[in-house]
Amino acid sequence: MKPARIIVICVAAVAAIGLALVVRAMGSPSNSPTAVATAAAVPARPMAKVLVAAKDLQPGQRLTEADLAWKDWPVDEVNPAFITDGTTPLPSAEAAGDPAPAARPEGAVASVTRAASNLATGGAKADYVGSVVREPILAGEPIVGRKIVRAGDSGYMAAYLEPGMRAMAIRVTVETAAGGFILPGDRVDVLLTRETTLGNMGAQEGDRSKFASSTVMQNIKVLAIDQSTRAGDDEQAVVGATATLEVGPRDAEALALAKSEGELSLVLRSYADTGGPSGRVAPVVRQSSAIRVYRGGAPEVVVVQ
Repeated sequence: MKPARIIVICVAAVAAIGLALVVRAMGSPSNSPTAVATAAAVPARPMAKVLVAAKDLQPGQRLTEADLAWKDWPVDEVNPAFITDGTTPLPSAEAAGDPAPAARPEGAVASVTRAASNLATGGAKADYVGSVVREPILAGEPIVGRKIVRAGDSGYMAAYLEPGMRAMAIRVTVETAAGGFILPGDRVDVLLTRETTLGNMGAQEGDRSKFASSTVMQNIKVLAIDQSTRAGDDEQAVVGATATLEVGPRDAEALALAKSEGELSLVLRSYADTGGPSGRVAPVVRQSSAIRVYRGGAPEVVVVQ
């Protein structure tokens, strides 16, 4: 073989080996982008909206809009007792037969489905405004049913009462409850109308009855009318047979005594007149006497204050 051909073959072999080394060197760093692309292809962790306390909540506190907030929570960590907004399907719901995303209805049917989902998962935050805290709840802690009492639930009235206060019901009618315009949450005065006792003043059969009226309670909060603890959004009047009032222990005794003495009436107070003292009104001591006047031979008893 000619020397020139041997040289050409050697140069080609060296070039081939060098090319292989170059290709190998270029192939090694290409693994990093592939790994990054693979990592980027991993789907993000699904999150659900969970209702939590926006601040520390104490027992007996009535929830407002500012006390509640929605917080992102990993779907696989959502406890069945948590309250969600229903926008993200939970694994438990899918296991129960919830259709896959591609099979879910859209349009008007989707709205109906979402409403049904809200009913099953607890609904919107507004549904829990007005509930009463039963156990302490820390800021950021999920709201669960056992720690709150919603209006209408068993134990709501006991949780809604202020510490040291009592709930007491009295009979009312349309006439004795301001025509039905007294609603839960209003403030009222309680008036007692009773027949006066003349004792040994010489009253005889046929004499006209004498009545007296006085305020026995002032600035008392109305907790409920019948079993309604709050009026509807469009209701301007509620007609019921009983009114439940929030009173102190000693005021409850005075109110029970007043119930036995005569007829009680509720007098609605203005919103601008609810900042005064609340409770029993000190009785006004009046000196009175009765005299019998004969007019044309007919006796008439006149009470002189």
